[in-house]
Amino acid sequence: MCEANQTQVTQIYLLGFQDLYKFKFIFFVGFFLCYMLVLSGNLLIFTLVTTTDHLKIPMFIFLKHLAIADVLLTTTVVPLMLHIILVDEGSLTFIGCIAQLYCFGIFGCVQTFLIAAMSYDRYLAICIPLRYASLMNIHICLQLFIGSWLLVVLLISSEVFVLCQFHFCGLNYIDHFFCDFGPIVELATSVKFNFMIQDITTSVFVIACPFAFIVITYGCISFAIMKISSANGRRKAFSTCSSHLTTVCTYYGTLITVYIVPTDYSSAKTNKYMSLLYLVVTPVMNPIIYSLRNKEIKRTLLKLLKRSL
Repeated sequence: MCEANQTQVTQIYLLGFQDLYKFKFIFFVGFFLCYMLVLSGNLLIFTLVTTTDHLKIPMFIFLKHLAIADVLLTTTVVPLMLHIILVDEGSLTFIGCIAQLYCFGIFGCVQTFLIAAMSYDRYLAICIPLRYASLMNIHICLQLFIGSWLLVVLLISSEVFVLCQFHFCGLNYIDHFFCDFGPIVELATSVKFNFMIQDITTSVFVIACPFAFIVITYGCISFAIMKISSANGRRKAFSTCSSHLTTVCTYYGTLITVYIVPTDYSSAKTNKYMSLLYLVVTPVMNPIIYSLRNKEIKRTLLKLLKRSL
């Protein structure tokens, strides 16, 4: 319960980017255009893979689900962020803040497992090509996809449930542009030790473990590629992984820096801006990277454009 001189928090105020208010118009236009690119690019990939028979293979199915997660993640955060940029401050009810935090946690964490599943697909295709069809098919993709969602929902739900048991009294503003776990936990007036242990465990499980799996699979892929005798063959094998590897470096690099590396106040402000990388930049990059570097996507897109002209 709150003390006599404190009030229960019912509204959360988000300070956003007040230190950059002079550039808010540029920020708004830039992030609005990025959001439109996220929606159009990822929905285009979703449409192409869903409606084109020869793209209904594991690699593109994973890419379609990653596109869905990108759209859901950015839509959870960016529209409110654009409003905050315009008015220099934003607010949510406490329940609304917890709901945003919950959706952000699910949509963000499910991507780590999807990206790990994509690395497993590349590992099978390059290291065990003769058994690829039996080890990776549409049914196995569906199982990995459903399993990823169920596991993430279970982990995030348990963490949010514990968070909702805290008391929030007095201070009701955070220096951020959305309701992230760290800033919200700092507002709590309850003892947080057990929750912090749970949060670290969850972070390691949903970030560090998939990342370690990716490192191991790419280690095996590298050894397999080095065994290829021709330089042209090595180049072709590596090109099938380069798009995914770019996504891994951008997405996981930011997540590990923001959520696993310990922070002080100054680095917490830096993390606010680094969050833009996985909330805006990576979802914009993914359709561009995969479309430009994948011949099947480019062929399908060109055919679609020729039909529409």
